[in-house]
Amino acid sequence: MNILHVCANPKPISESASKQLAAAFFAKLVELNPDAEITNVDLYQDPPPFLSYDAIRGSWFPVYIDGYTATKEELTHLEYADLQSVVFNGADVLVLTLPMWNFSVPAILKAWIDQVFTPGRAFEVLKDKGILPKHKIQKMVLLVASGGAYKEGDERDSLTTQIESLFAWIGIRDISIAWADGQDVFLFDDSEQRKLFAREAAEELAEEVSSGIFAS
Repeated sequence: MNILHVCANPKPISESASKQLAAAFFAKLVELNPDAEITNVDLYQDPPPFLSYDAIRGSWFPVYIDGYTATKEELTHLEYADLQSVVFNGADVLVLTLPMWNFSVPAILKAWIDQVFTPGRAFEVLKDKGILPKHKIQKMVLLVASGGAYKEGDERDSLTTQIESLFAWIGIRDISIAWADGQDVFLFDDSEQRKLFAREAAEELAEEVSSGIFAS
């Protein structure tokens, strides 16, 4: 089993609830499946560039313009996307560790998604057939923390809707979440208890991933 772990949190683990969820998740996963191969991508250690016009031309123009060949300059702007798509397409499970910032995902994670979600990387675009995924990811796990607390369907929660919509577009619909909400200690006096519940949920997800039984 190959697992890609993408972390979009700059805080040290002692200050990061989402990273503490990740620690619990992977400790349980390795305990149950010591042969699991885990690739870690820390976006703050290796930050993705914003998608440039050259990258857009090099990836999308060959789709829509017959005979178009990406230039050397355009391919240079796609080097990060090429490297990240290799580990993305080699994974069976994708794990994202992130905080909710301003009701959505950190911008650095969106930048990574924009790089990987280009034609020829995570998917191909075929005329009259649409999107053809190139990856083999069967399961996605979100390990999230937020200062506020949000009920399912809360209109302020742009994080969940954005992630679900983006990844469903390339065929990934089996998404589970362990969420440490209410981490703003000025607003919630039970922040630690909420985090404990989320850690237990993260460990349960690790058991699910280790069993390899995913939704179709």
